[in-house]
Amino acid sequence: MTQLRSPAIWVISTVLFAGACVKPPPRLMVADAVDVTFEEARGGAGVGRRVRWGGTIEATRPGKDETCLEVVQHPLDAQARPRDTDESLGRFLACAPGFYDPAVYSRGRAVTVVGMIREPLTDRIGEYDYHYARVAAADIYLWPKREPLPEVYYLPPPWPYYYGPYYPSYFPPGWYW
Repeated sequence: MTQLRSPAIWVISTVLFAGACVKPPPRLMVADAVDVTFEEARGGAGVGRRVRWGGTIEATRPGKDETCLEVVQHPLDAQARPRDTDESLGRFLACAPGFYDPAVYSRGRAVTVVGMIREPLTDRIGEYDYHYARVAAADIYLWPKREPLPEVYYLPPPWPYYYGPYYPSYFPPGWYW
């Protein structure tokens, strides 16, 4: 019987196995999605090309026939979920047919959008004229809220190590100065 002598082999194999299991939800796995930068999309290039972008919702605007989400773009991780980071290339509008409830698709929620690039749109953010990249969304995936991690309470190590080697209670009676 062969025995693996190095625990590093177990660690490496576990990491590789777990990494192989990380993939986007089935509806976000798009084979023909291309990476079109925001600068290209905001400039009008790439119209009609399929993309997969994600970010956090800034505003939800229901219309008569469609709902548009204003999304602050963030890079996607291996699962196609927007990373929780300040890094962003800008904002885009994702418009999909039907009604998306602003109470559910609320500000700060993470979404990933799959769709076709449309002509850019100029709108105002405050007093600034902003050029939005637009996507005709075929699918909008609303990610579940991330629960905060529980606080970890560190307990002191058990006696006698808590006090250190020179604390009087470490030694038996009569052994200290």
